Amino acid sequence: MVGVGGSALRRYGSTGRTRTMCLAALGVVKVATPDQIRRLMCPGTKDAATVRGGLKDLETEKLVISPGSAVRVNEAGVRVTEKLWTLTAAGLEAAAVVLDRPAREMGGTAKAAAASGAKHARAVTDVLDAFLQTQPEPTQPVARTRQLVPAAPPADPPARPEGLGPLAAWTTEAVLPTGGTFLAPARGSLRADMVFASPGHEAVPLLFVEVDNGTEGPPIVADKIERYRRFFARRVSTGTGNGREVPLWRTVWPDSPRDGYPPVALVFTKNVGKLAMQTRMREVGALAREHWRGEWHADSHAPEDGSRPDGYRDYKGTVPLLATTLRLLAAHGPHGPVWWRYGHKTWQPLTDALDNPDDYRAYAVRDEARRKAREAEAERVRREREAERRRLEAAKWVCPTCQRQVYPEAGLTTGGECRPCQNYRRRAAAEAAQEQPDPPTGGGIFGRRRRT
Repeated sequence: MVGVGGSALRRYGSTGRTRTMCLAALGVVKVATPDQIRRLMCPGTKDAATVRGGLKDLETEKLVISPGSAVRVNEAGVRVTEKLWTLTAAGLEAAAVVLDRPAREMGGTAKAAAASGAKHARAVTDVLDAFLQTQPEPTQPVARTRQLVPAAPPADPPARPEGLGPLAAWTTEAVLPTGGTFLAPARGSLRADMVFASPGHEAVPLLFVEVDNGTEGPPIVADKIERYRRFFARRVSTGTGNGREVPLWRTVWPDSPRDGYPPVALVFTKNVGKLAMQTRMREVGALAREHWRGEWHADSHAPEDGSRPDGYRDYKGTVPLLATTLRLLAAHGPHGPVWWRYGHKTWQPLTDALDNPDDYRAYAVRDEARRKAREAEAERVRREREAERRRLEAAKWVCPTCQRQVYPEAGLTTGGECRPCQNYRRRAAAEAAQEQPDPPTGGGIFGRRRRT
């Protein structure tokens, strides 16, 4: 069980574990409310009081500050104002230790975003919570002095779907330089809202996430996909002096096991109607088609039934583009059937959505099946011919006239003459018939006199 009891060493009674969780959460998302941190790190706790105590103790140590606030509507429909918390420079260094990351990779403090309400940053944190699906753990109630009635044992918290974690595998606001460097990106570069990087992960070792609040038009969202593609296409020298180059993104993140560049997931957070959401998703997909579609290569052998030739789609140099909504992601988790892969025909789990069923791998399987079918048909014909040969060999006889081997066929009598001998006899009979003199037809001395 997770202990939430206080500590006499801190003014607000927070435990070391609580303060560590707060540092880890803010080290990743940069700005969040206490309730968001609770959902990210300890959803089994009843409310955010434990997190608030940890944040206040960290504030005393000058590791976090609260430069702004945000308003949300709770489950009861009541508007609630909450403080927004972010790390100080010293807090960034402390969070780097907790997350086991180099301090130079921690990014900024997001103080300005918190001061302005951090609407987008809060949406990113909500999306991260939906991805992580942190499993709630029962908490140990704090013992009260003079407690007359024993505290009821904690109820088992409801289980959540399987998540994509851990938290340390996620980063936010990752610089993707289409030009320049990671430290000094060129104009036109972009920042990924979220990046999941876990080398060796079975489902997806690398995933880039864009959070869409509905404040930008579809052309702007599609333009981000074009810039993702330009960033993925950048290559740099290996520095070995042999002229070899590698993709720039591979110098930072693990390789993708599938054709194409690393996948990019769009998560739409605005709560709109089903039709409006589908329309927006289709518009983005249509505008970014050239970046995710891939090139079709048709088979050179046209089917005999006149159907479309088989082939495969080459995804090299394209961006696998997925889409979902925050509502679906939160309800079913990242491994549920919540993903619409552009180019696919239905909602799918993450692994299926990332697959390319029409790529060369699938075509090679079909082509191999066709090759085996052709070989099986050829083998069937060969066996039939061999069986027929053996049958004819078993049924053959010697021609009584010319002593040739005779095989059965239509028009021949078993044990009788062969076809050439029969033909010879027929020709001889015909020639003999032609040599016979014609019978008299009248006239002459012995003929009947014709009447006049």
